[in-house]
Amino acid sequence: MNYLSNLNVFKRRRNTSSTDSSSAVSSPATPATTFTDGGSSSRAPPVAPAPAVDDGNTPQRKKKRKKGRKRTVSVVPISEVTEASLELWRSLPPKIRHDPSMVSFQQVELEHARLHGDCHEDSFPEIQGLEEDGAEEDDEEEEEEDDEEYENEFITINVTNEEGQNKEIGHVKEKKEIPKPHVHHLAGHYIGNITPPKHDDLNDTGQNQLDEDHPFRKYSKIICLFITWLMIMAFMVVKDEKLVEPKHLSISPFKTKAYILPHLPQSSRIKVTLEGTFLSEPYNNITENYLTVYLQMLSSTLEANFSEPYESSSAKNISEPWYIPIVHPYLFDSAPIVKEQRLFDIAESNYEHLHKANHPSLVRLMIRSNIPASMPVEIRYDQSPVNRDVGVIYAAFVLIFLYVLIIWEIVHRTFAAVIASTLAISILAALNDRPTMEDIIGWIDVETILLLFSMMILVAILAETGIFDFLSVYIYKITNGKIWSLIHGLCLCTVLISSFLDNVTTVLLMAPITIRLCEVMDMNPVPILMAITVHANIGGTTTPVGDPPNIIITSNQYILKHGVTFLNFTAHMLVGVIIVVITTNIHLRIIYKNINHLRMHEPKELKELRRNIKVWERAAGKIPPYSKDANIVRETLMKKVKLLRHQYKKKMTKGTVPEDIYRSTLEELQREHPIKNRALLIKSGVVCVFIVSLFFIESIPELRRLSSGWAALLGVVLLLIISDKNDMDAVLSRVEWPTLLFFAAMFTLMEAVERMGLIDWIGHATETIILSVSEDLRLAVAIVIILWISALTSAFVDSIPVTAMMVKIVVALSGKAYLGLPLQPMVWALAFGPCLGGNGTLVGASANVICAGIAEQHGYRFSFMDYFKLGFPIMLVSVIVTTGYLIMAHVVFAWH
Repeated sequence: MNYLSNLNVFKRRRNTSSTDSSSAVSSPATPATTFTDGGSSSRAPPVAPAPAVDDGNTPQRKKKRKKGRKRTVSVVPISEVTEASLELWRSLPPKIRHDPSMVSFQQVELEHARLHGDCHEDSFPEIQGLEEDGAEEDDEEEEEEDDEEYENEFITINVTNEEGQNKEIGHVKEKKEIPKPHVHHLAGHYIGNITPPKHDDLNDTGQNQLDEDHPFRKYSKIICLFITWLMIMAFMVVKDEKLVEPKHLSISPFKTKAYILPHLPQSSRIKVTLEGTFLSEPYNNITENYLTVYLQMLSSTLEANFSEPYESSSAKNISEPWYIPIVHPYLFDSAPIVKEQRLFDIAESNYEHLHKANHPSLVRLMIRSNIPASMPVEIRYDQSPVNRDVGVIYAAFVLIFLYVLIIWEIVHRTFAAVIASTLAISILAALNDRPTMEDIIGWIDVETILLLFSMMILVAILAETGIFDFLSVYIYKITNGKIWSLIHGLCLCTVLISSFLDNVTTVLLMAPITIRLCEVMDMNPVPILMAITVHANIGGTTTPVGDPPNIIITSNQYILKHGVTFLNFTAHMLVGVIIVVITTNIHLRIIYKNINHLRMHEPKELKELRRNIKVWERAAGKIPPYSKDANIVRETLMKKVKLLRHQYKKKMTKGTVPEDIYRSTLEELQREHPIKNRALLIKSGVVCVFIVSLFFIESIPELRRLSSGWAALLGVVLLLIISDKNDMDAVLSRVEWPTLLFFAAMFTLMEAVERMGLIDWIGHATETIILSVSEDLRLAVAIVIILWISALTSAFVDSIPVTAMMVKIVVALSGKAYLGLPLQPMVWALAFGPCLGGNGTLVGASANVICAGIAEQHGYRFSFMDYFKLGFPIMLVSVIVTTGYLIMAHVVFAWH
């Protein structure tokens, strides 16, 4: 008698004697799949329905499920199990045969074993639990030894075809697959698909030693840098510093003052600088008082002393007149001193005539006033100015050289900035415009350096109180182990703080908290730190005191006099910032859709799920679909694969820490990281409030006495006094000296590039484009050009000189009445541009460099390209969104 028929008789007897042990196998969540074979001769007679699993709705079942029990999922009903498919199922590995998804085969096998008296009750723990608990299976606990035994066993699948012949399908040895975890190194972090160097390629400080393994790369780098050093050395030794001595002149009323230039020009260009009570360019059309300046050439055939009257000399004008508007004479004593510069071009024929040996000639500057009063002016004459047509090319070369060194990490970024700035100065020397040491020192923004230095000391002292560890534990507590809740919370907190504090200060405060919190949650701090930095730059756009470019913009007197106040500035910027923050967070969710990219290591449960998916797929792949009996087993295996994939995807995107790990870790952290020094924390808190108060007072013009740098320094000095710090070496050791040197070198480089004419060239190109369109489109084009030019330029050039240059363009465009361009929309575009553009590259904003320095100090390093891959797309999306907002607000609805 067929054993399946006996199984049916046995099951009917059990059902009549004990109704508690029978229920439907199919889970409510996964209905049973019925397979038909078209009347196959190997089909077993129908059997009774298999016991069903309780759906867990009763309180008892819910309680058991909370303890870790899982629901049994049936794919094939017992009635579909054939003799051939059962034989095929027996050839599968034990781990797959014992899986809950194979419960139909397990029950048939169990009944068969009981009928023949060879039943082993421990062979199918899932079935026993199903009978005892009403379809609830026991907790599945896998031992490491069982996994190894299973992974190393051979799978031989025998299929019985319709003629009853056995055929061996495959004989494959399953090998254990070791998942590849995220790469992490204490002193250097590699993210994404970046392949890290081997362990032997990293020294104790995390520096890449690939150069030692590749002598060509090492020596080629040394040779190139040595050649650069030779060029710098040659230019600096050959050329002297350019000293331009100022001269004071008095211009008589309605008379022309002739000032003989002490030297003949060495090129066809002469740069003249005048300082006096002049009107700035926007006010040119409100006065009729002018100085007229032009160049005149004197030539003579007599060998006479040109200090005598020039009766025998001939005069010839060799330049176009230059008109400088001046204030009314009664304002001479109170008007501010304004500097005006002009580059006079001398025709080639006149220049050749000046240097003929047989025709002694000289050049004099002619200045005439049309006001009825004497006017004092200061004049500087530069006989060999930089040829800006050539200087722009050299400036671009220096910037490309700098970014090659930084992007490919040929040298440390601080050393790269020092080399590039020194090279820029040497090129100025080659162009006969070598700056003096006083000029170079004046180029460095001491206020920014002072602010950074003071805030670094403040953060170092705050770290001794344990407040950062305490805050990290508190944030970890309120997020309940949810990764995205943590990230969004940190980003919004950063935006809020950066709105009222400088974004550099915000990063100094938030970066240690973020790093500690990521370490607690076993997350990769690098992408979180970059997200924090991006939001610090976005938040700094909100208020006039949030970012240095905003301070430059709102400090302009012309802009202040035309209705740009703290309140309306914040109101216009806040709407755009909210939109940008929302789009940026959506962008982050898309980029890190796979939550494992944010983890330090892949969770063990995800590794196990991924391994199980491949094991089940391989087992299903060994069964060819030429037999309907084989299809039954194959479909069962693929249903299980689908279920495992769903679980893997859910866990991969869920982004939470397991509850038991979260609780145990929280308790441990709360014990290990309390507030260490409450007295010092109170003192530091008082000083922080004092510094922030000074920052707010500084934003009020009537109370502006201290700059941000002085306010921070005075606060730090107060903290050192009341905290009685004697070990200054420990405090100063935490100052990022390489970062401060990097900023000093970058300030020098940007001023040298500006002196070569690159920034002015960008400004003139912008003005030309705006003037080339029709009047109806000028406002929209002006907004787009100012926003995008300042953003893209600030991504690769420091935003401070870019903003200083663009402010001049905005004021000039607004002052030209025939253009009809309102000031405020261009001001908002200019405020958005440099702040959002700073997110484009690692050197685009000060906060980016500070964050990279803090990360490297804590053992995590991200390169220029790592930041570029995240920051530049976010910058582009932010600028696109801001463009739409500004055009809708000011072109369509004319909010201004």
